[in-house]
Amino acid sequence: MGIIWTIIIGFLAGVIAKFIMPGKNEPSGFILTTILGIVGAFLATYLGQAIGWYRAGEGAGFIGAIVGAVIVLAIWGFIARRNTTY
Repeated sequence: MGIIWTIIIGFLAGVIAKFIMPGKNEPSGFILTTILGIVGAFLATYLGQAIGWYRAGEGAGFIGAIVGAVIVLAIWGFIARRNTTY
């Protein structure tokens, strides 16, 4: 059941991150949005543990997942913009 909740929270975090930071080079589709949110949650957990906000084995919450997804989306937009030729 934990995997299903991770996917649901990841999808919701990805959707909210896409609303916060819209752009034409963003990933689209259900699968990529879900992956964006899940990767954002892992990023927020890793950074939070490195900074000392979370203990080992403690994950980021929903807000942390959204912040992580926004960071991943910003990195995606930077890389996609650089690779685009006109």
